[in-house]
Amino acid sequence: MSDAETDAAVLSYGALVVDGSRPAGAPGVDVLSAREVPLGGPRAMHVRRTLPQRERTLIGAWCFADHFGPHQVASLGSMDLPPHPHTGLQTVSWLFSGEFEHRDTLGTHAFIRPGEMNLMTGGYGIAHSEVSTPETTVIHGVQLWVALPEEHRNAARDFQHYEPELAQVDGAGIRVFLGSLVGRTSPVRTFTPLLGAEIVIEPRATLTLAVDAAFEHGLLVDSGEIRLTGTLLRPAELGYVPRGAGTLTMVNETDAPARTVLLGGPPFEEEIIMWWNFIGRSHEDIVKAREDWEASSDRFGVIKDAPAAPLPAPALPNAVIAPRRNPPAAG
Repeated sequence: MSDAETDAAVLSYGALVVDGSRPAGAPGVDVLSAREVPLGGPRAMHVRRTLPQRERTLIGAWCFADHFGPHQVASLGSMDLPPHPHTGLQTVSWLFSGEFEHRDTLGTHAFIRPGEMNLMTGGYGIAHSEVSTPETTVIHGVQLWVALPEEHRNAARDFQHYEPELAQVDGAGIRVFLGSLVGRTSPVRTFTPLLGAEIVIEPRATLTLAVDAAFEHGLLVDSGEIRLTGTLLRPAELGYVPRGAGTLTMVNETDAPARTVLLGGPPFEEEIIMWWNFIGRSHEDIVKAREDWEASSDRFGVIKDAPAAPLPAPALPNAVIAPRRNPPAAG
């Protein structure tokens, strides 16, 4: 997914806020609310962005989370992202409904379907496009980015596809698409330890999961209301739990199934710079990546049978882009 915001003075990674409209949550859980962002165009599909924000740039190496839908294509438009670049990251696509067609400069032509994960490594540079298929009537899911550590920031382009099996655990259906949970382990390669899982909890059920205490975690609620370790999370909210928790307890407070996405990883200690679709370590990294993209450099390659012309990069801000860091890690 591309960040298609084009106002150079307002970077796409601007502030979100900790939700202050309710009493503070239980100790150890922060409630992060999303802002709505258009993906561009006169009938732009809007997404709810929960990472990054001023209070928290990353959860583990997870640095970007867009949550969208259920979005009726007939009335609100389709997903239609022309070729756009990425550097210094991996993209993770996970759908609840609908279907996207993916093309990239590796020559990959693949589809993104519910319950199937596509992970693309940008590294030094890659470009891709994502377009919802004609048969798609409803689009619903999440698009996520993972920051690459300095050692692997210029990794080679790569694309991996994985369809995790459903695990039934204590009134919940769990699909582990990255990392390990409930005895299931994803074979997909990442450059730092990560956890990514869709969890659907039955009505009024309570689920307690053993998790890695060295990880910090974020629980994004798609539907229903979930009480996470005593703190209520509503749809589109993300509950952040710092490292040190060896278990997470989730209670579905509603009379319908509740769907969530659990993310985790050890705190990512490196400072990063995020601008448009690039992750670097310095202002100069971003300037160079933008120049290479605008010059149609071999750095990003060419998409065979691209559905549209490449997306132009927005203008750079009239200031040096500063690194972002998390607050000091707890625990």
